[in-house]
Amino acid sequence: MRDLAEIAVAVATEAGELAKSTRENAIRDIDTKSTGTDVVTAADKAAEELIRDRLAELRPGDAVLGEEAGGATGSGVTWVVDPIDGTVNYLYGYPWYAVSVAAQIEGVSVAGAVVEPASGRTWWAAQGAGAWLNGERLTVSAPVDLSVTLMATGFAYSAERRRAQAAAVANLIGTIRDIRRNGSAALDLCAVAAGWVDAYCERGLSRWDWAAGALIAAEAGAVVALPGAAGELGADAIFAASPAIAEPLRAALVEAGMGAF
Repeated sequence: MRDLAEIAVAVATEAGELAKSTRENAIRDIDTKSTGTDVVTAADKAAEELIRDRLAELRPGDAVLGEEAGGATGSGVTWVVDPIDGTVNYLYGYPWYAVSVAAQIEGVSVAGAVVEPASGRTWWAAQGAGAWLNGERLTVSAPVDLSVTLMATGFAYSAERRRAQAAAVANLIGTIRDIRRNGSAALDLCAVAAGWVDAYCERGLSRWDWAAGALIAAEAGAVVALPGAAGELGADAIFAASPAIAEPLRAALVEAGMGAF
């Protein structure tokens, strides 16, 4: 698993360098996907192509599932790739974006890396080997109760769904310390691992959004529920939290209506 993690770090780092160095031109060549606010830049496409090329050299025969070029899972190792997680941030020059690369076996993440081109931070984990940030082992926070819990979240591209998500957050905000919305699911999950936030919950993500970050959070000690296993939070919900507040926060989110849309 460590070997797979090293490959994930290497290819994500190279793709991140490409995205950073080509940003000035890449943001002039954009398309949209699900809505007019769901953008893809030339760098998203080029970074994913680079990752696919490198994986073909390093791990010939492995399947690749990527945000931009699609693909399918295989019977062995499948690499799940988000070439730029936080593309809107990248477009605007907001430095909270990352390249996410994970290795999955039978749908379970066993190794992964999340690399931040702007800061140089490299997050990685391997199953059973812990979670790491630039050589420092990560451990989740331990808030004493919900009133001092800082939670990250995100919002959908659909305006109708954003309104429903915002209503749930409004219902919750008086129960916890505060909300953070930074625009990259992969990095929000890494923030849980580092204790920079105490929890993260979002709905409607794709596998490439969370494949590496969820493993990093789990290996740092977070309670993690992936889409399909988050119960009343919704079939498409992902939840990651410090064990100290995981159960009361889950209940508070349900009561706030996070699973109702």
